[in-house]
Amino acid sequence: MRPNQPDGPRHALAAGRWVKWIGGASNHDLAALEDLAALAALAGADCLDVAADGAVVAAVRRGMDWAQQHGRPSRPWLMVSLSDGEDPHFRKAWFDPSRCPADCPRPCAKVCPPLAIPAQGPVLAERCYGCGRCLPVCPLGLIEERSMALSPQALPALLRQLQPDAIELHTHPGRAADFAERLQQIERSGVALQLLSVSCPEGPGDAMPHHLWQLHQLLQGCRLPWLWQLDGRPMSGDIGAGTAQAAVNLLQRRRGQLPPGPLQLAGGTNHDSRRRLEREGLADAVAGIAYGGSARKLIQPLLQQAQARGQALRACPDLWGQALAQLQSLFCRPELVRNC
Repeated sequence: MRPNQPDGPRHALAAGRWVKWIGGASNHDLAALEDLAALAALAGADCLDVAADGAVVAAVRRGMDWAQQHGRPSRPWLMVSLSDGEDPHFRKAWFDPSRCPADCPRPCAKVCPPLAIPAQGPVLAERCYGCGRCLPVCPLGLIEERSMALSPQALPALLRQLQPDAIELHTHPGRAADFAERLQQIERSGVALQLLSVSCPEGPGDAMPHHLWQLHQLLQGCRLPWLWQLDGRPMSGDIGAGTAQAAVNLLQRRRGQLPPGPLQLAGGTNHDSRRRLEREGLADAVAGIAYGGSARKLIQPLLQQAQARGQALRACPDLWGQALAQLQSLFCRPELVRNC
């Protein structure tokens, strides 16, 4: 297991050993989330990032409890994801199955990473996390994306209910005013946060670094520690080494243009991410890496086996042992785990 440092997540972030597991800002598959959170915590993730939803947070906290019962000496930070506007992380696919031809081969089901589209019937909304892969493959264009918005009025009370340790705020170039409003709503909640992670994709020209410098000015006015998350290929999942290269390329292009603050890679990260950083001499340029689709891809077959038995994955020692080893391999750092 990746050793836990004395000061836990904060020490890992300062030491450049930060690992975040991404559960999905729109993922409400509670059974799978509880299993995934339990094993991600036991494998040594410093932070678990999930949807800002009461049932989701409760499931993830149960997973954390299980991890501590099975040897995790300290709890990771629980992070919830928010957005300052329209964002692909906060959407779900939808279609009316009565409009599907009887002989349709359902290519949408074949490309769906979380298995949210069954052989028959509609999208299983609780599993869909908005990756969008199904949208272009429907031969009749029947699939829609539906945005999930959280009202400004509801946010402070929700945060007081959830009591997260950290927040990830998704933003896009050109939305500095919207970001400022969300930041005010977060501050009004009165929740004591350990970290604010700011996630921003690449934009045209110098739009992304310009936007982050604007946000830097806003963040200097609050007392929250912050982290910049660079999304190489947002919502791409793990489809090979090329996705890892996209995040490293983004870091290479932008690192000298960004405002002060620790950097985290995300968006297509996988087993190859750390190796590519080291190969390019960039390992010390990042505080850590966030893993989403790659972690889910590793564990999905074991989740299905447990489901076939009618049990949770964490109730099947022969299966969760395999899952733990897979995640430890994904999360590890060469200086911490031999033969990484």
